[in-house]
Amino acid sequence: MTSDDVTRVLDNLASVRSWQEELYRDLHAHPELSHQEVRTAGEVASRLREAGCEVHEHVGGTGVVGVLHRGVGPTVLMRADMDALPVREASGVPYASTVTATDADGAEVPVMHACGHDVHVTCLLGAVALLAGAPDSWSGTVVAVFQPAEEVADGAQGMLADGLAAMVGTPAAALCQHVLPFPAGRVATRVGPTLSAADSMRIVVHGRGAHGSMPQAAVDPVVLAAMIVVRLQTVVSRELQPGEPAVLTVGSVQAGTKSNVIPDHAVIALNVRSYHEQTRTAILGAIRRIVTAECEASGSPRPPEFELFDRFPLTENDPAVTEQVATAFARHFGDDAQELPLQTASEDFSDIPRALGIPYTYWGIGGIDPDTYERARAAGRVAQDIPVNHSATFAPVLQPTLDTGTSALVVAALAWLAHDSSGNSPR
Repeated sequence: MTSDDVTRVLDNLASVRSWQEELYRDLHAHPELSHQEVRTAGEVASRLREAGCEVHEHVGGTGVVGVLHRGVGPTVLMRADMDALPVREASGVPYASTVTATDADGAEVPVMHACGHDVHVTCLLGAVALLAGAPDSWSGTVVAVFQPAEEVADGAQGMLADGLAAMVGTPAAALCQHVLPFPAGRVATRVGPTLSAADSMRIVVHGRGAHGSMPQAAVDPVVLAAMIVVRLQTVVSRELQPGEPAVLTVGSVQAGTKSNVIPDHAVIALNVRSYHEQTRTAILGAIRRIVTAECEASGSPRPPEFELFDRFPLTENDPAVTEQVATAFARHFGDDAQELPLQTASEDFSDIPRALGIPYTYWGIGGIDPDTYERARAAGRVAQDIPVNHSATFAPVLQPTLDTGTSALVVAALAWLAHDSSGNSPR
């Protein structure tokens, strides 16, 4: 890749900026839950056709794939996720969502793009439009994958099961980005483990119900659940080697309906984050061991029940691909290209390149107003004052977020697709 290649493609950035900003506001105001991204998918397919892509719709439900061919050369896959979250927006932006929808359990819930997937969609559409508008600056194939249901961890697998591999072939690399709560205008890469693997677990522990005044007749599942929650706090602190990153969070404990009734069961829901498969296995095994032992100690009449769900793979960036992208970012963004700290969030993007047998990299772009972030940093209040993903107040600033995210995708793609001085594709 040369700087001239990037310049030629990005020369039209101003022309796409106007429709991108309008599209972003529209997507933010009309979020859709996982597996319900019908309107978003329609907007995506329409934009891809305008760019001259071969378009595949309804891939894995609401997924969309755009394929842009420009001569002989390598294939690069770029992915954006489309779904929103059941969160009531409190960002205060003029285009804030007031949408409600029926979730998978049949409940009416508010819906918000609280994770920035509207940014991802808008930036990838912009990048495709820019590449389509500069066909003499690159050679090969661009595959743009717009994935549903990332938030419930099965969207990537759904697209794969619906024939994604046949549509995309064997790309040279897979690329993906996520807007994060650091200053807009920055991009950040990381080699190796980057996003954690995640496992959610639902545990049912059984007791024996009784009147609250007659505890001797009961096996109290509330006390049992409380003992389990306390004991689980020792798994990371006492069973893992110091310095090994991992998180175990009990997010929900539900039991009983009345103050003077001892219930007959309790439900514990927890979440585990880890960065190595052996750590993941050790933590999940420790949870089962502790819960089973506490149930036996309490005299539970039935063994506990365990259900794993919302399982996300580890995102582990390929060193060679990441270094190639990082070098291109440093050349284009200068000091705004930085190293990404280890993230405890999780993603299912890596399911796609892993299934295709190709290397990948996943990077972050900032979405917070730089002045706002700097004031919070100077006051030592970043954690308190800067909204994070999944917060009801998380709403990335339009610019320079969209320009940076669009440019990052173009620069990363051109690390494979751009012509060298002889007119040949370098890879």
